[in-house]
Amino acid sequence: MSRAVCERRGGVGGHVGAPHTIVSALVTGGTGFVGANIVRELLRAGATVRVLVRPAGDRRAIAGLPVDLVEGDLTDRASLERAVKGTELVFHVAADYRLWAPDPQALYRANVEGTRAILEAAGAAGVKRIVYTSTVGALGIPEDGTPGTEDTAVTLADMVGPYKRTKFLAEQVAIGLARRGLPIVIVNPSAPVGPWDVKPTPTGQMLVDFLAGRMFATMDTGLNLVHVRDVAVGHRLAAEKGRIGDKYILGHENLSLADIGRLLAALTGIRPPRFCVPYALAWTGAACMESVARLTRTAPRVPLTAVRMAKKRMYFSPAKAVRELGLPQTDVREALRDAALWFAEHGYVRLPKVRAVPA
Repeated sequence: MSRAVCERRGGVGGHVGAPHTIVSALVTGGTGFVGANIVRELLRAGATVRVLVRPAGDRRAIAGLPVDLVEGDLTDRASLERAVKGTELVFHVAADYRLWAPDPQALYRANVEGTRAILEAAGAAGVKRIVYTSTVGALGIPEDGTPGTEDTAVTLADMVGPYKRTKFLAEQVAIGLARRGLPIVIVNPSAPVGPWDVKPTPTGQMLVDFLAGRMFATMDTGLNLVHVRDVAVGHRLAAEKGRIGDKYILGHENLSLADIGRLLAALTGIRPPRFCVPYALAWTGAACMESVARLTRTAPRVPLTAVRMAKKRMYFSPAKAVRELGLPQTDVREALRDAALWFAEHGYVRLPKVRAVPA
């Protein structure tokens, strides 16, 4: 990419002119949990929204929304070139989010090569801004137990499992293209919870299991929880105010699994898990499940990658996004309540009552 293009777009680590007003946007992954909430946030902001969808993809999360559907796939570069044509901004949210897959190379094709293809197509089309959705899983975790930041040291060797490895590599692709002049801002959501988790995600499935009374034990680990609505707003703010080439953690509160269980119990009256499974026992059980999965070619109930990831607490600081973007920080109890109500209203669980969040 030429020096002129790089200079026109501001280079890495700088704003490009005044904050952007979003007029039209393409969202990849708009049928997924985070993507569907981004689509709703963009529509609320008055933008015209185009969504890249696979021909046979599940579209329940955006059913009835006034969006333009464009069929394509991250592995089909020609379809991506058609999708980005004439749009002002691109939100690349789509990813193969599986902690176990019979063919790990499928994750590489979608998450790394697919990311390269859509970002290059967007750059060639001359879009004004690209927001790439990474994950806190691609960031470093300090050894001293303090929350990780966008600048915590990390290498590929720190990544556990093919999903995290491919997201780390995809983030490096985005950083490299930003250095070459593409107007890319990177966001790293933590563990979002809230409505429209249709499939659901691993975090959402954990909530469903709790609400259905199927969670009898936890592990000694923790997550950074954030309302998915805040993550969606964070994407819009990144497009409007983010620095090209910079990363922003979209998260909120660091909580142990035991803490999450207690919050859910206070909201629903459901008894929290009483036992903590030792890491060695969880590892052995997951390894056995994966042995069966390799024979049956069906996903294990508990992937070994999930257990290995749980060995470290995934605690992070969203201070930079709060300071520079104005990322909202909705009470995580409200996020958990909204998720519980949505799962109940859509038939995932039966809940007699969900209490209001205390003031």
